[in-house]
Amino acid sequence: MAANMFVVPQTKGTVLCCKCGILMAPNPANMCVTCLRSEVDITEGLRKHATIMHCPECDSYLQPPRTWLKAQLESKELLTYCVKRLETDLKKVRLVNAEFIWTEPHSKRIKVKLKVQKEVLNGAVLEQSYVVEYVLQDHMFESCTRFQANPDQWVASVQLRQRVSHRRTFFYLEQLILKHDAAVHAIKIKQMDQGIDFFFANKSHASKFVEFLDKVAPTKRRESKQLVSHDPKNNSYNYKYTFSVEISPICREDLICLPPRVAVSLGNLGPLVICTKVTKNIALLDPLTLRQCFLDPDQYWRYSFKSLLGSRQLVEYDVFNVEVVSPEFNVGGSKYVMADVEVARVTDYGKLFYVRTHLGHILKPGDRALGYDLYGANNNDNELDKYQNLVIPEVILIKKSYEEKRQKKRGKPRPWKLKSLDMELDESKGRGYEEKMNTEYEEFLRDLEENPELRFNLSLYRNKDYQPSEMASVSDGDDVPSVPLEELLADLELSEEEDGDDSMKD
Repeated sequence: MAANMFVVPQTKGTVLCCKCGILMAPNPANMCVTCLRSEVDITEGLRKHATIMHCPECDSYLQPPRTWLKAQLESKELLTYCVKRLETDLKKVRLVNAEFIWTEPHSKRIKVKLKVQKEVLNGAVLEQSYVVEYVLQDHMFESCTRFQANPDQWVASVQLRQRVSHRRTFFYLEQLILKHDAAVHAIKIKQMDQGIDFFFANKSHASKFVEFLDKVAPTKRRESKQLVSHDPKNNSYNYKYTFSVEISPICREDLICLPPRVAVSLGNLGPLVICTKVTKNIALLDPLTLRQCFLDPDQYWRYSFKSLLGSRQLVEYDVFNVEVVSPEFNVGGSKYVMADVEVARVTDYGKLFYVRTHLGHILKPGDRALGYDLYGANNNDNELDKYQNLVIPEVILIKKSYEEKRQKKRGKPRPWKLKSLDMELDESKGRGYEEKMNTEYEEFLRDLEENPELRFNLSLYRNKDYQPSEMASVSDGDDVPSVPLEELLADLELSEEEDGDDSMKD
């Protein structure tokens, strides 16, 4: 626009309020906002007080007629619930905004500030805010009432068992259960010998939990019921239901001798194979040919064989020489390289072993490896005896060992941690059993550090007790595997964003 161009100044027209006579912008009512609010109250007839039922045990709110909603104070779910309680009133006006007003948590009061709009005189739209006060009235949820009256009064129980000498499988299942909230309806969880017992107040909750176990582990189950009471007048029966769930004794890193019929059904696999992964199916790898096959639960339980050697029988070896004999293979998402290695037991250098292994991509001279000593093992296995003229290798290596290098970091805290179930522990076992549990849990944590695929489906949390000054020590060197900080920081960033969103809404 030219600088010397004449511009007509624009002025906004004003009128006098018909009530108080002040200048104002014209509107259909010809009244200022103050006078309009004095004449019309759009919140008249809207409820300012309401009562809601709250269960103090499970922190749930009753949504009539019988639905219970679990929500935390000042959460989005609770705000939506409070607004829906005024659904009939809000049909008369237009809701613009809703937010909480802070109250003492023990005051049994929730205050919500609502901003509404409504068309008033001659089409003028008036906006007004008001506060609704909700009074919390304690009302116990049915299952909470039953549990408070008698914590041992359960309707259905799930007895989860695995016939092995360690609890590594249960440590992993515990993290899966926590991530998916599979046991959120359990009223009690109790640790038992070789397993865990879960108690539920409803049979449907127990059935849903058993279905979850079937999806994450190779299991078989049996169901039974016991009559508790019977009313002949109305022909009603009360039962207690028990689900017995057994997990396959085959664990990751176990050495297995396949029965002849199973080996033939899998295309003459093995017969000596390694279990590399256990989900709903069992992944088996032939360490000499790098062939991989999967066993589904029906195939396994049809023959129900056991491991030849377990992870408790692993022996540590020193690696002296490595000669790669094949290129890199990708088997089931994992990389393997065939190599001929020269090893000797750490405790006995008198005997050298020349073996072929699938760990040529990670082993180098000077490393240590864990494997099964078939040269000195006394195997009384019926399946192994069925094979005639079977050449058994003297050593089968399973994984690289970092035990010697971990000695330098022994006692130092980790920058991450895991959550645990609220479980009743068996304290009658004594101190030796507790030390064994701590040792097995430490081995489980090391497995998570060494195997990214194992922690892929788990949730790892930042350890607040870990000092930031020690963060650099985690990334010092690549010899000892650890959980990358990027995984922990990603979880931390998500939680911070959620906290930030909540504070903005508050």
